[in-house]
Amino acid sequence: MEETPARLSAKPSWLLGQVAMHAHRLASDGFGQVGARGYHYRILAALEEFGVASQAELGRRCSIDRSDVVAAINELAEQGFVERTPDPGDRRRNLVTLTAAGERQLRRLDRALDKVQDDLLGPLPAEDRQTLTRLLTQLLTHHRRG
Repeated sequence: MEETPARLSAKPSWLLGQVAMHAHRLASDGFGQVGARGYHYRILAALEEFGVASQAELGRRCSIDRSDVVAAINELAEQGFVERTPDPGDRRRNLVTLTAAGERQLRRLDRALDKVQDDLLGPLPAEDRQTLTRLLTQLLTHHRRG
């Protein structure tokens, strides 16, 4: 294993990037084990929490590009996890609704993602996990404002 220069490995930006790569891989693998992708989880979670939404709203809420949202919703609709219907107020727009099967899939994805969190944060005790989550939330909130 090659060593990383100390001046680099002491930088939070580098550490966050390295951990983010591992987190992404673990999440992709975890979702893959239940036949899903991260986009699916984001969309199902948004529908469950906020209710019926247009594809454009889902893209904004979930930080997913418009074309990727359409592809993900197509996949979810094919599996019966969401229903897409024309908006009665604007026929050019589709409304997306979470189905009962989608709610069950969301629970499976929750369990898969919980396991990922345990794998990712394995060496940290519960208190440190909470502190890390609080600090990352604070950083993300700050940078989203800017």
